[in-house]
Amino acid sequence: MQNTALITGASAGIGRELAIIHAEKGGDLVVVARRQEQLEDLKAELESRHGIKVRVLVFDLTDRGAPSAVYQQLKDEDIEIEILINNAGFGGVGKFHQRDWNEDLAMIHLNVLALTELTRLFLPDMITRRSGKILNVSSTASLMPGPLQAVYFATKAFVTSLSNALAYELRGTGVTVSALLPGATGTEFARVSGMERSPLFQKTASARRVAEEGYNGMLSGRLNIISGLSLWQRFRLAFVPLLPKSIVMSEVKKLQQTR
Repeated sequence: MQNTALITGASAGIGRELAIIHAEKGGDLVVVARRQEQLEDLKAELESRHGIKVRVLVFDLTDRGAPSAVYQQLKDEDIEIEILINNAGFGGVGKFHQRDWNEDLAMIHLNVLALTELTRLFLPDMITRRSGKILNVSSTASLMPGPLQAVYFATKAFVTSLSNALAYELRGTGVTVSALLPGATGTEFARVSGMERSPLFQKTASARRVAEEGYNGMLSGRLNIISGLSLWQRFRLAFVPLLPKSIVMSEVKKLQQTR
């Protein structure tokens, strides 16, 4: 396999679009998700349309041993990963003390632990080769606290912070780390998180647009790639660091509330 990208959460949404974009550019793929049927359909489509190779790995990355199993399987098969895209993640709305703890724990495992472990596993090989790119899918939610999605916002703050720190550490190694920070995007996220009737998701960016901006930003080594926002939303976001936290959190809470 050549110029191989490993993409987690590739069965739908932004992850699926990222896989399509990489295939369009002639790169091979390792796609990881829980849903085998969707991955096999994607494999058949991309191999037939673009003449590339796709390796399907069915794993639930909320399982503690899944990241190391993914890494070891690819090492055993002598598949070299040039691009790592940590896209898998999910959210959930509700007051922290009322939400199901096991669901939030799984969120932390997927959004934080799996992403961090996969990065830690594949990064040394990239540094040795002096070649590699990592794209961690975060969120504009990472830039502020998130009442009614407290855990999700916190996990994404971790992702952006980690990505930025690693990018600085890796200067001069030939390896880059970028964070993709989408706004509300037309994927399964709103339905899974219970946010489909919230004001935030009444108008969304397309998953293809976000994936294209993320992929191109990764190729150019950009630090943070903010995507899927209108000009007005970008203007408001720019003022978040300047406003009192109480005002920011009041506005965020309103956007999370379902109708």
